[in-house]
Amino acid sequence: MVPMTNSFAQFLRKFPKQELPISITEDSALEFSRENDHLSQMMVAENIIPYEEDEPDDLTEYVPCFSIANLNEYHAIVYWRAGLLNYQFILATFDLKGNFIDKRAIAGTFSDGQLVINSLARIDADKTIYIMSGQTGDKRGLYDASHSKSIELEMLPDGKIVEL
Repeated sequence: MVPMTNSFAQFLRKFPKQELPISITEDSALEFSRENDHLSQMMVAENIIPYEEDEPDDLTEYVPCFSIANLNEYHAIVYWRAGLLNYQFILATFDLKGNFIDKRAIAGTFSDGQLVINSLARIDADKTIYIMSGQTGDKRGLYDASHSKSIELEMLPDGKIVEL
């Protein structure tokens, strides 16, 4: 087996290992940004930007949250991406050499200027991810339970993230 590159190993060290289960809430980003060292621009450019769907703007910020402990087949990390009106917790998987496998937004807040959508997540010990989303949409900012949605994902043994 070819070892991972030194720069990827340094990148992984920015993500403290976390035992499952773990919950990700609205307050998680603040906690992680206080506790964890920030990622250098080079780490973001090498290990995150190549796998983003959209080019980030100059104001987009990335914060390392955690890596999932006790995975033998691949690495799984969660980072927070903060852009304009779009704050997401991203779960990304990499093989043991540091090659990208998959990624998925699992929690966060998004607004189009009218609606605000909040999502919370829980990753269980069996690598099942439960996501609950809700939205506010009136001028008073009241939660509308009729627009709540739940999604269930799973991290497979090969590192792929699939919807159940």
